[in-house]
Amino acid sequence: MFGAGGGTSSYEEVEHTDLIVLWGSNAREAHPIFFHHVLKGLHNGAKLIVVDPRRTTSAEWADLWLGLDVGSDIGLSNTIAREIIANGLHHDAFIEVGTTGFEAYEASVQDWTLQRGEAVTGVPAEIIREVAHAYAKADRAMICWTLGITEHHTAVDNVLALINLGLLTGHVGAYGSGLNPLRGQNNVQGGGDMGAIPNKLPGFQDIEKDATAREKFERAWGVPIVPKYGWHLTQQFEAMERGDLTALYVIGENPATSEADNSHTKDLLQNLDTLIVQDLFMTRTAEFADVVFPASNAAFEGEGTVTNSERRVQLVRKALEPPGQAQDDIWIIAQLAERLGFAWGEVTARQAWDELRSLSPMHAGMSWDRLEALGGIQWPCPDEEHPGTQFLHARLWERDPALQGPKAPFSVVVDDPPVDELNDEYPFRLTTGRRLDSFNTGVQTGQYTSPLRRRETLDVSPEDAVLLALAEDEIVRVSSRRGSLEVPVHIGTELRPGLVFMTFHFPEQVETNNLTIDATDPKSGTAEFKATAVRIEKLVAATPGAGS
Repeated sequence: MFGAGGGTSSYEEVEHTDLIVLWGSNAREAHPIFFHHVLKGLHNGAKLIVVDPRRTTSAEWADLWLGLDVGSDIGLSNTIAREIIANGLHHDAFIEVGTTGFEAYEASVQDWTLQRGEAVTGVPAEIIREVAHAYAKADRAMICWTLGITEHHTAVDNVLALINLGLLTGHVGAYGSGLNPLRGQNNVQGGGDMGAIPNKLPGFQDIEKDATAREKFERAWGVPIVPKYGWHLTQQFEAMERGDLTALYVIGENPATSEADNSHTKDLLQNLDTLIVQDLFMTRTAEFADVVFPASNAAFEGEGTVTNSERRVQLVRKALEPPGQAQDDIWIIAQLAERLGFAWGEVTARQAWDELRSLSPMHAGMSWDRLEALGGIQWPCPDEEHPGTQFLHARLWERDPALQGPKAPFSVVVDDPPVDELNDEYPFRLTTGRRLDSFNTGVQTGQYTSPLRRRETLDVSPEDAVLLALAEDEIVRVSSRRGSLEVPVHIGTELRPGLVFMTFHFPEQVETNNLTIDATDPKSGTAEFKATAVRIEKLVAATPGAGS
């Protein structure tokens, strides 16, 4: 939307803003380092609003918690927008100078009255009104989101809905105001920056649309670049099903556990002609592989760079030698290239970085020595005199078109409920997420103990525990339209009736993703992990007083 795929703000700004909105983000558990900055902001007087179906540990710190129904984020955003516009709280000056498409957007939200918003989202009308006024009237305000927004079949539109609110109020392009996707892993931002996405070359240069960039890379790499977008992850699995993709090279990923409709995923992986896995551990995916390359831990056993959610590139230094036959990723890739007929030689992380700088304008000023001396630099950094960029898109406030560049467009987005419908057979909504002590599929954290850790459970509300006569730790059968599993019950006060929760941290105990639906967003390919319809069945007859 803005021409660069990164969060607009820096961590420091969170400490000095007036209002923080965590929308679909349990940052206290999923992004604990970032949440320390949130706590500093609260200490400095900021208000916190949390939008999440569960009353998470992040919501416990909030001034307001909006426990919306799963999948109603667009309805909530449109209702907030309508309330802001109806009360003349939108930022006319910014809308005029920095945006396009306001009239169509304004018309699209006119029917989203507070009463309709309450009916669709489950959030009381007066609370929606309070949030709309607080966000619009704040001098500085940030919206931060994570997988609670993006793991839906409306993932891209959910993000556009939040961007609309920032444009509507002018809360972008200024210190302390912004729109920030919090990255779920250490170098997710860096992966995209380096071109590990199917439609961009490094530095977010478009493969199809930017012929000048393609020519530059072709000269540097000595090979032609086909001006055609590749497949994202979901499209790769679709291609496996068609028989168009027969070989897969998996680096540091565990799709045999992490993908939705997991039984089907495993069948596709097992039917590949060739599966190569490069990883630290013998993951479930590696067990299916024809070839396993033992990789080293880049955080401790390799040299290189990582880029975090505030676009800060930082150096990583080797502290330990890799054990046994494990090798650095870049060494393995260079060796593979040599066997394919490309004599790259011994490639170092610094050499790779220097090549990247020569091809990506937004990284051009980040020399290895500057990264080391400054402890990191935020992109864009176009030359070695540039200090890096603390916040993005100040250009949108410029009235000179030459300085402003492309305006930011409003987007008309339509409320669309989850694909997996609730009914009498599947009356409960399962949503998934993380816990503080564990990470993703447990590959790296599962080998360590934690005093915070408990085994996988189906978390249910106290009201539903009474309704179904369930007791703490009772084993139940949970079924979706794709599969069933057995799991112990945990009664959690953070849940509302009708909503249940599981993680995917312990696949050796419970394979949660056997239940989740592989309905995906057509633009991003992200599966709808957050909205599965399930039923819950007791495995033993209820005893008198059970669940009371």
